[in-house]
Amino acid sequence: QVQLQESGPGLVKPSQTLSLTCTVSGGSITTDSYYWSWIRQPPGKGLEWMGAIAYSGNTYYKPSLKSRISISRVTSKNQFTLQLTSVTPEDTAVYYCARDRRVIINSFQDGSWGQGTQVTVSS
Repeated sequence: QVQLQESGPGLVKPSQTLSLTCTVSGGSITTDSYYWSWIRQPPGKGLEWMGAIAYSGNTYYKPSLKSRISISRVTSKNQFTLQLTSVTPEDTAVYYCARDRRVIINSFQDGSWGQGTQVTVSS
């Protein structure tokens, strides 16, 4: 069964770049026809789909984040990554990676999810 694991720093300073990696096992990130997404959940709020990279390598981003977000992949390591620049305390959240055949994932009932990792933006 496919497994996803988020990793990266748990604390980032304002104005810096948030960088996370999702390591996938039990399935290839290049296999038709899956999409690989980053989703976050700020404290006390709902899930926010941030963006995704398709099995083809095409990327899709939430418009409000488009100027700051970049999703890429390292196929040799079966990993995909998230970079979010110019972070503020509003970016504090639990960050998840997930896989589904649908490009937008906004429910835990959709697809397969990692366990999530807490990222705090603070000086």
